[in-house]
Amino acid sequence: MNRIETVVSYCKDAEQASLLEAACRAALVGGSIIHKLYNTPHTIEMKGAINLVTEADVASESAIIASLNEDAPGISIMAEESAGDNPQAPTGLVWIIDPLDGTTNFAHGFPYFAVSIGLLKDGVPLVGVVYCPMQDELFAACSGTGAWLNGKPIQVTETRFLVEALVATGFPYDIHKNLDAVLTQMGTVLPKVRDIRRAGAAAVDLAFVACGRLDGLWEMDLQPWDTAAGWLLVTEAGGVVSDFSGQEYSPFIPEILAANRSLHPLLTELLG
Repeated sequence: MNRIETVVSYCKDAEQASLLEAACRAALVGGSIIHKLYNTPHTIEMKGAINLVTEADVASESAIIASLNEDAPGISIMAEESAGDNPQAPTGLVWIIDPLDGTTNFAHGFPYFAVSIGLLKDGVPLVGVVYCPMQDELFAACSGTGAWLNGKPIQVTETRFLVEALVATGFPYDIHKNLDAVLTQMGTVLPKVRDIRRAGAAAVDLAFVACGRLDGLWEMDLQPWDTAAGWLLVTEAGGVVSDFSGQEYSPFIPEILAANRSLHPLLTELLG
């Protein structure tokens, strides 16, 4: 069995299995386009002072939407490059897509980026897929069933103490408006943990928390497509996802704290 067939076989519900397969197939389609364009000259446009969009974002999004519409027709779609500003939490079934999370990394040839596809029903995650094309790593999760990396089950770490933890964070695009808050958080967390990583792709960071490469992640000023898939990956891998104060999470809340069950309350105390 290939990796998609393997993860789909674990799903308990046939409809959910079909939707997970559709998300995996679409992520691979988008990722193959990104991989093909990686070493070519890029067309770069600015959505803000430091917020980029490239030809790969647009091409990947178009291919992902076409793939999902073919395999799972009739489901609403919210995708980064076509959603507009200030997206609102939808009702019913909706695909939430980041066709290239980590665009700045991609544009600079830094191979830390991914396709992210999450499926929500009335705000509750059902399916989550993150695909890192340069590493050919397919992370997938199905609600109530588990999380996998290339078809193998994954789980969060069992790290109990902050001093042993490797955690990640990210910086908002409007860093000048949030600089004091970002520096305060860094100054609070950094002395307590083993180290901090800031690699520039929240979807990948969440996937790495889910598979145990990172012990935790916190970040502010995110969009729903940054976290909709990774949220489910972490929870299905045994972790906890919330806002900074430990309250119930939604991708439409612009902050996230994800960690294993031992570290989550400790990080909440630092950030809340």
